[in-house]
Amino acid sequence: MAFTIGLHLLVVLIYFIKPKDKIDITPPSKAGEMVYITPGKPAPQPKPKSQPKAKPSKETPRSSRAYLPPNKNAITEVIKPQEKIVPPEQAKLTPVPDTVPDMAALIEQRRRARQGDSQQPAQEDDAGATGKARALANIMGAQGRNANGERNDTGGVFQIVNQTFNGADIKFRGFSTNFKRTWQQQVHVDQGSEKDIETAIVKKMIEMIRKEKPGDFVWESHRLGRNVPMSARKEDEKELQAFLLLEFWPNYGKLR
Repeated sequence: MAFTIGLHLLVVLIYFIKPKDKIDITPPSKAGEMVYITPGKPAPQPKPKSQPKAKPSKETPRSSRAYLPPNKNAITEVIKPQEKIVPPEQAKLTPVPDTVPDMAALIEQRRRARQGDSQQPAQEDDAGATGKARALANIMGAQGRNANGERNDTGGVFQIVNQTFNGADIKFRGFSTNFKRTWQQQVHVDQGSEKDIETAIVKKMIEMIRKEKPGDFVWESHRLGRNVPMSARKEDEKELQAFLLLEFWPNYGKLR
């Protein structure tokens, strides 16, 4: 009895455990079989970027002339353009006359003209007036002056030192014969607005002469070898200036 129950239970257990799908395992065939495997889809590759087309370069047309190598021994001369040389304009100078007029005659002529203008008819016969004029002349002479009240006992020597193109020094050594005294004076001169330093020197000399001799005076000329009567008056300044320029610079005007 127990054996029968156990057998039924085993059958029921096999029924529940039995798989639903039946798997048949077929043994491999003796003859070889070919298996086809479908290849997978290839991975997509990126599209190459399109590069701009290079423009064809223009070829320089070659000259049909044959190329000659340079000759190292050839002598080539570079022709320079001619330069136009414009000479500088020279300043026009007033020419100095070669012949200087006789200053003594010129001064004497002007003195006579001045005396003619101021001369009056001599109608004074009074002895007292004549004596007074003589006394005045004696006083003037004692004081070293002439009848016109001008000093006539002084003199001097000019000397030019340290002269350059625009400056110089003037030394003046004065003396008095009546009072037996001497003095020295030195003045510096600049060209300033004058046309040259020589003109500036002469004008300064005339200014110094007028302090001692405002009228007529005698100039001892070593160039002419004689004494020349001169005048320091304003109206005679042009002639005096031309005379002194030749006294100190005999070639003045010729080398300019």
